[in-house]
Amino acid sequence: MSKIMLFFLLSWLTGSPIVAIIVLLVIVYFLDRRFVGIFPSVTKPFRRSRQISKLRQQLIASPFDVSSKRELARLLLERKKFSEAYHLLQEVKEHSESSAEFWSDLGTASIGLGRIDEGEEQMLQALSLNERVKYGQPYLQLASAYRDSDTQKALHYASKFGEIQSSSSEAYYLLGSLYQSLGHKQEAKQALDEALSVYRSLPKYKKRHERKWALLTFFKKQTI
Repeated sequence: MSKIMLFFLLSWLTGSPIVAIIVLLVIVYFLDRRFVGIFPSVTKPFRRSRQISKLRQQLIASPFDVSSKRELARLLLERKKFSEAYHLLQEVKEHSESSAEFWSDLGTASIGLGRIDEGEEQMLQALSLNERVKYGQPYLQLASAYRDSDTQKALHYASKFGEIQSSSSEAYYLLGSLYQSLGHKQEAKQALDEALSVYRSLPKYKKRHERKWALLTFFKKQTI
């Protein structure tokens, strides 16, 4: 009822129902960004583009800057520019072989290019150096990569990811989503129940970060 009253008030103030709807959407967006975080940031793509441009300029001036190449590759992976990221990471491989993060990024690029077996080898190398690299995300990426071609392997990597993560609603939500996509409804429900249980057990100051995943978990459970 309050939302309807707000809509009519905004319509009266602006003189247009369409403008009132736009204002309401803007209000909802800013409330979400402040308290929940389901909607994506509208500024992040622009910040990332500026960072990419800056790193490209740095590499023109210093073409052998390993840290800049790795950071540029990471940003390119976020934009799903797997080929360019892969070549950049290959250029710094000699200087980065002891880094779990490097092998994880290289594995992400390989999987993105459809080189699943190569990506698996690289992800496992990352995990051998640090099983908790990127909070166990390589396990989840491998599970997703093998979801359609090797169900047993996908389930194996999903269970390994579940072993790594024990205090993250996000992790259990992702795990539940993966189990659901594999048709394992009971395991999916258990993972989603655990996501909500973890959220309820978190101290107040940590709930802000996990609130988005708790809300997504609630809606996801309705589809199982």
